[in-house]
Amino acid sequence: MLHTFVALVQDKPGVLTRVASLFRRLSINIVSLTVGESERPDTSRMTIVCEAPENAAHRIRASLYKLETTVDVDEVNRSEAVVRELCLIKVGAGPNAPHGLHSRSQIFELAQVFRARVVDLAPESIMLEMTGSASKIEGLIQVLRESNYEILEVSRTGRMAMRRGHHTSRVLKALGTATNKPSPSAQDPDALSDDESIPSEFEDND
Repeated sequence: MLHTFVALVQDKPGVLTRVASLFRRLSINIVSLTVGESERPDTSRMTIVCEAPENAAHRIRASLYKLETTVDVDEVNRSEAVVRELCLIKVGAGPNAPHGLHSRSQIFELAQVFRARVVDLAPESIMLEMTGSASKIEGLIQVLRESNYEILEVSRTGRMAMRRGHHTSRVLKALGTATNKPSPSAQDPDALSDDESIPSEFEDND
């Protein structure tokens, strides 16, 4: 089962490595991971998609909370969040392509059907940009392959997710309305004990 977690973390060197190491220690595979700036200064937003049993979500969230660099963690799913992915697809299109000189016009038509954009046009290739659900992107790639187009390169960002509607109390805390970091044990009965806590490499030495 795929789980999607949105984590706000302190913008410090090594945070990404520590998160990846945490999932390795839990023996859970990360399907995709996107990191970027958030609405809060000195805080990055991670969207982590992992494959794990359904009952493992609580333990994953509690483990992320144990990292000292974690500000907040939320698990979202399709019913309560907007989930999008960005993809760049470079397709062979030129005189030597399987469809010859007609390949470009046919790719333009497919792009319109899937609401993709042409962002680069070269003598031997066309690059498409598409934003949408993973299934929609995979649909375009499948149609291109079944139509005997040569896909030269594919670059995908992985999922990005944001809850619908107003901020939840958890998000409001991450925005600074609460001064204390939530306790994992208070959030989750499966939280790690203090003995299982993961040491921090980012303690301030004031």
